[in-house]
Amino acid sequence: MTDPKQTTSGEDSLIARYFRPLATAPGAFGLVDDAAILQAGGGEIVVTTDAIVEGVHFLPDDPPDTIARKALRVNLSDLAAKGASPAGFVLTLALRTQDDDWLAPFARALGEDAGLFGCPLLGGDTVSTPGPVMISVTAFGRVAPGKMVRRSGAAPGDRIVVTGTIGDAALGLEILKGGAVATALARDAAASQMLVGRYRVPQPRNALAQAVGDHASAAMDVSDGLAGDLAKLCAASQVSAVIDAQSIPLSAPAAVLLAEGTAGIEAIVSGGDDYEILCAIPEAGFTAFAQAARLAGVAVTSIGSVISGTSVPRFLDTKGSQIALKRLSYSHF
Repeated sequence: MTDPKQTTSGEDSLIARYFRPLATAPGAFGLVDDAAILQAGGGEIVVTTDAIVEGVHFLPDDPPDTIARKALRVNLSDLAAKGASPAGFVLTLALRTQDDDWLAPFARALGEDAGLFGCPLLGGDTVSTPGPVMISVTAFGRVAPGKMVRRSGAAPGDRIVVTGTIGDAALGLEILKGGAVATALARDAAASQMLVGRYRVPQPRNALAQAVGDHASAAMDVSDGLAGDLAKLCAASQVSAVIDAQSIPLSAPAAVLLAEGTAGIEAIVSGGDDYEILCAIPEAGFTAFAQAARLAGVAVTSIGSVISGTSVPRFLDTKGSQIALKRLSYSHF
């Protein structure tokens, strides 16, 4: 007779202990199969995937619960920008060791966010690695047929709109690295914690997904930096844009740091990790979009407009002069 213990690998035990309780969707089959079933319900399924890597997207000493939330939320942010509602996700973990003290809070936070955003775990894979920890999430979302909002579609005259505030996450990372921002806010623990929190735990704007789907001509989330991601959206739409830099929404700490010269506008618009929605809204639909955003509890700000042409979008200062940006966004390579 085969010993049941010999048929269960360490990977199986890890999955059963930490992640099977999260797989509540019927189509996940309790994570005992090699695949899952996702009911489309007559609509279309939007698929997005993002990986986060230790030392690149999170720091080695970041709390495991914040790492879990970030891994899922950066994908939820993509779904929101496509106008899609979350349907489920699969998870791949590359771990150096099976550390229960790390995995327990990681799994707990992942389960909490899966429930909060209505995006259940459907399956995945776990592997060992001698290198940095890597977490990859592939998320699925539902949209009505033909309703996914693409990067292309922006037209001259559309407003350029962003949600939330820009630049906080980049400043939070500078605090964690002990840079000038950390020194400037050494006596303001609340401001420091807020900026670090924005880096560690994004706030995906899924409550606005329906409004994006109803009103945006083009949209994407801001992951690599507002300037660079706007350039990507414009390139996909074969247009350009003019942005009033003074209109870019900033948190109170970011505004102070910018005014004092501790942080420059380039760090704000090129730093990345904002995970806000960047979209083009036709003028005729902006009032309805803004009203929907208020009802959803999401702040939105009009920061410029789409223009004809294919040049890189311009950011203008208070005098109307173009701001020179040495870099537009974070780049892995």
